[in-house]
Amino acid sequence: MSRRVKGTLFVDYVRMIRSQKSVDWSKHLSRDDLGYLKFRILPDSWYPMESFERMGLAILAQTHPELDSIKLWGRTQIDWLSHVHPDLVVPGDAIDTLMRFKVLRASFFDFEAIEIMQISEGEAVMDISYGMSAPAEEAASNQTLGFFERLLECAGATEVQAWFSAKAWEGALKTTLQLRWTPGSTPS
Repeated sequence: MSRRVKGTLFVDYVRMIRSQKSVDWSKHLSRDDLGYLKFRILPDSWYPMESFERMGLAILAQTHPELDSIKLWGRTQIDWLSHVHPDLVVPGDAIDTLMRFKVLRASFFDFEAIEIMQISEGEAVMDISYGMSAPAEEAASNQTLGFFERLLECAGATEVQAWFSAKAWEGALKTTLQLRWTPGSTPS
């Protein structure tokens, strides 16, 4: 079964690639991938994860971002996502916010890319498995780390800490993301 990603995420990569008109993207992308650059990406349609991975790797090859920049991009996605899904963030309730994300996650990927394995007040453990090559998995996992840091902050959590206790790109079966925070009541 092929894995797919929803257009709401796919469009980010397409926009980035379209904005770099001087780059010869055919060096990195297949003919089918290039076809997606010519047409409107529909937010509610499904697109191949393989194309999503190649586009992400192409962007990495052209921009050479630092991991901190990738994490920052993950953080900035929350502002857009919480605008599109206004019920995602529950002010003062990080656990409910994470559980709402768990439900929403199924609308982004048609496979278990991110699973919440454990959750309690002030901490959570997630498995991340996009099923991509090591460089793509590392970048996507760091983007995910930034995403969840900011999501918790938006829910009012303070002193948010996030780290990987296992990394698929270094040989682990899955990437494990550890999150710790101090519960708060005022969203930032």
